[in-house]
Amino acid sequence: MDFYGLFISTGVVALAEIGDKTQLLSLMLAARYPKHAWPIVWGILVATLINHACAAYVGHWAASFLSADLLRWILGIGFLAIGLWLLIPDKLDEDENAKQAKGIWQIFILISTLFFLAEMGDKTQIATIALGAKYESVLSVTLGTTLGMMLANAPAVWLGKQFTKRLPIRIVHLVAAFIFIALGLITLVWS
Repeated sequence: MDFYGLFISTGVVALAEIGDKTQLLSLMLAARYPKHAWPIVWGILVATLINHACAAYVGHWAASFLSADLLRWILGIGFLAIGLWLLIPDKLDEDENAKQAKGIWQIFILISTLFFLAEMGDKTQIATIALGAKYESVLSVTLGTTLGMMLANAPAVWLGKQFTKRLPIRIVHLVAAFIFIALGLITLVWS
């Protein structure tokens, strides 16, 4: 296990996820299903594990056939792009009239499906692909990015809107953007 890759993956995804559309989705679902925090959290976990395992593998696979120099440029520019993307706030529209799921299993399946789909093409999925290409261990990247997602989303489910009122989301996004931009520059200059 690559503990450095695990640590970096956890940190950058946890920071990137704060204020992201999937965290806003967590808040919305927690408000919609206030008595069902555990099925929401388990749904987020399952969806993230599947999505990020696939993304980390794709990154690792792509790295296996690209030249080291080309991979360095792709990763460096990719990390810079993610850093800049983090500076754009996410918004999520909520449909108040949508039919609600009933029962723990329906809620779990709904959350898993929504989260898996919401992560498609999201900055944290793109970051997972890039991290999978950068670090040797797909397992470390998958566990790290999933842990980062859970660190950002589980409290959002349990603490609801109080979570986002107390965190300066703009500052967190700036810190995450700085980290991704630094990773991009380091990759381009020193790798």
